[in-house]
Formats: sequence, structure tokens, C-alpha cells
Amino acid sequence: MNEGSATALPSRVLVVAGPTAGGKSDLAVGLAERLDAEIVGADSRQIYRYMDVGTAKPEAPLRARVRHHLIDVADPDEPYDVARWRSDALASAAEIAARGRRVVVCGGTGLYLRSLSRGLFRGPAADPGLRAAWEERAREDPDAAHAELARVDPASAARLHPNDRVRVVRALEVFSTTGKPLSAWHAEHGLSERPFGVLTLEVVREAADLQARIERRAAAMVACGLVDEVRALRMRFPDAERALAAIGYREAAAVIDGRLDADDLVAAIATATRRYAKRQRTWLRGQTETTAVDADDVDPAFRVAERFFS
Repeated sequence: MNEGSATALPSRVLVVAGPTAGGKSDLAVGLAERLDAEIVGADSRQIYRYMDVGTAKPEAPLRARVRHHLIDVADPDEPYDVARWRSDALASAAEIAARGRRVVVCGGTGLYLRSLSRGLFRGPAADPGLRAAWEERAREDPDAAHAELARVDPASAARLHPNDRVRVVRALEVFSTTGKPLSAWHAEHGLSERPFGVLTLEVVREAADLQARIERRAAAMVACGLVDEVRALRMRFPDAERALAAIGYREAAAVIDGRLDADDLVAAIATATRRYAKRQRTWLRGQTETTAVDADDVDPAFRVAERFFS
């Protein structure tokens, strides 16, 4: 579907967002059942086929209750960026609306969510040679690459983690090719597109509860064969470096490569996940107005959503 087919899009979309392991999927399914809705996934790792153990995809019983879109739509070595996701998400939303159903978007990838509700800055074309050079530098020393970004584009550096190599490299590439920081390009674009009305429900939990859930999830991933999954993916998709840079996958790869003791794997995943969850909360609240909802109580969230759609 062409993004310009705005008349086919729903007038309103409900977003269920929040930190990883917070219970978004369960809440979204409960809401979708009551709202006669379908769910569009907004997770940059759940889009990949064969990456099951480490991505915490909604389990089969949940997916059987409500139809899900944009899960298992690409191979791990297949290019899939925010522009492609937005195009696919808009197409899915239009298809859902055409069937007379409502749309619930669920996920924690902030750039996906922002692109859907506010548009996307595409920026200057990529320079393959320059990008390869920055990729190599960032791979060898992510802190140095991030420090260079902080020098030329402090605003972008402030919102990007040094380990987010893809986006750090893109920001450096944009500055190198145009002489203007990526943050300045974003400011000029304004992210002012509004294809439909959006209500964002932010799933919240007590810090101790979220930490315990993160630790249980990390232990379950390891117990369910995360290391074996990563080993198989590396053999089948040797060029899937970007997909396998996700939390959990990179720590499992470190075990395979002898850089991390297997006994420390669960703790390493849990620590990385806690840090990511904190960044998710900070980023989300800095980007949009949210309505806090209890992750375990669908009734209040449903009342808010029902008013939004009425």
C-alpha cells in the first residue's frame, strides 16, 4: 500500500508501550479482545523469523486469541529499517480498518512508534564507502565512535547509546556527508505528520516487580536454549550481524566466542535489559504524552481506550 493512501487509514490508533518485560503483550491482547481490534507489532527484533527464544514474541495462546501483524515478516539477514516498518505498519492498519476493526499497536521500539504517529525523517542518501568506514570504527571501539558523535552532534549522542551502532553510524554518516548534525535535520523536519489520532497507554510497574520479571525472563531464555538458537542462527545467517546485536543475542554470542562465562549469562542479559528498560521509559516520556496504566488490570485501561475511540 502507498503511504499516500491516507483515506484508507483508521482515524484513531491505540498504542500500548512501555519497558521491556513490563507486560505489554498481555495487556494489548486483553484490550484488543474487548475493542474488536487487531494488533500491529512495534518491536525491531520480533519482525525476524527464527529469532524466537531471545525476542519474547507473544506466545501462541496470545496470538491465537487476537490476530497479530508484523511478527515473523523478515529473515535475520534481510534489511529491515524503520522506513520499511512504517510502510508495513500503515498498510496493516489500513487492512485492519477495511475489515471494520480497530488497531492496537504494541511494542517498545521507540523509533517505530514515533515514525508511525509523527512521520519519518528520511535524510540524505547513504554513502556506502563512508558508512563502511564508520561501521568499522564503531565495531572496533563503540565508545570512540560515540565520543566523536558527541563532538559533532551532542543532541544525537545524548539520545543514542554507544552500543546502538547502527544509529550512531547513521548520525556520523549524515554529519560527514552534509556538514549538518542529524539533530538539526530532525528539527527542520519537525516530525509533524499526523496520519491519525493516537492515544499512548504506558504500561507501568513497580521497579522491584519489573526487575524480578526481567530476571525471570532472562533465566527462561537461557533455559529454553538461547545459546543454541544463536549458534544455529549464526550458521544459517552469517550476515545477520545487525539482528543478532540485540540484547540476549549478543551476550549469548559472547558465551559461544568464549568472551563470557556461561554461568554469568543470565546476569549479563538481565543487567543489559534493565538498562534498556530505563532508556525506553525515558525516551517514551520525552517523545509523547502518555497515559499510565496498570499492567495487570485491563479494566481501567479499557475504559480509557473506549473513551478514546468513542
